[in-house]
Amino acid sequence: MPEISPGPVAPSLPPLTAQAERLIELGVHELARIPAGELRAFASAQDADGGHGDEALLAVHPERVPASALAPLLRREGKPGFVVTDMSDVDGFRPLDTIELTDAPLYVVTGVDRGDHMSNWSPEEALPALTKEERTPLMLTEGIHWVLQQPAALERGRCFMTVGSRLRKADGALDARTPAIWISNGTGRDGRERRNAPKVGWCWWGNRHTWLGFASATSRRP
Repeated sequence: MPEISPGPVAPSLPPLTAQAERLIELGVHELARIPAGELRAFASAQDADGGHGDEALLAVHPERVPASALAPLLRREGKPGFVVTDMSDVDGFRPLDTIELTDAPLYVVTGVDRGDHMSNWSPEEALPALTKEERTPLMLTEGIHWVLQQPAALERGRCFMTVGSRLRKADGALDARTPAIWISNGTGRDGRERRNAPKVGWCWWGNRHTWLGFASATSRRP
């Protein structure tokens, strides 16, 4: 297993009320069939309650807005985000069995971290290490929400995996693909026009990548 080495800290998130306005601006509330007033009220109550810390993320339940609907809302250098062509089943990636996710349409993810210190680890190595640290891996939709709120969380050489989402095959085994969010180089099937665009893709469970950390959090609160 690679040694842990500290890396740059990802930029902080804005207050939850500002995050609510951002989701409304993007039309996420309409995709989720949540009235704008309800979204604002939830965020305001959470901010008033406090105790979430500086790295609190407002998230919509993935059953309300799946990754395929969120990814095109990402922007970098004026280019929209996209899902790789060989991940047409992206919305089939579900929370790990160890993740407790209520049916509430809105919730708060606390203590979000990009996991730069785990760069060059494989998902197979990183997941048990996160569990030992009493941290929970981000799901793919949560990772997209994070970049929607703080685009600077995604930077060249410092992108991240979201191993809290996995696809279970018909025989019950987990698919070896693990989702990640990074920046396209505009090569291959991505297309030159997508160079520098935010990209939702995947990596193998046992592979290491020097430019991918493992995004995680401390808790999810409905």
